[in-house]
Amino acid sequence: MGYPTKVQLIKRKHSEQWYVNFPRVLAQAMDFARGEVVEWTVQDRRHLVLRRPHAAAVPFKKKPRA
Repeated sequence: MGYPTKVQLIKRKHSEQWYVNFPRVLAQAMDFARGEVVEWTVQDRRHLVLRRPHAAAVPFKKKPRA
């Protein structure tokens, strides 16, 4: 199941800032902390990879499909 999210653009006089907000359910599932530093990598035009360099490595368990 995916979570549709809009990309927002804030244009200022001399700059632009782009924002992507995480839905709360995803942030909670990932156990994000306020102010946490993450790193984005462009894999290709369809995929961004989010890396958490300081998060503890915990094995991901997939839920079985019903």
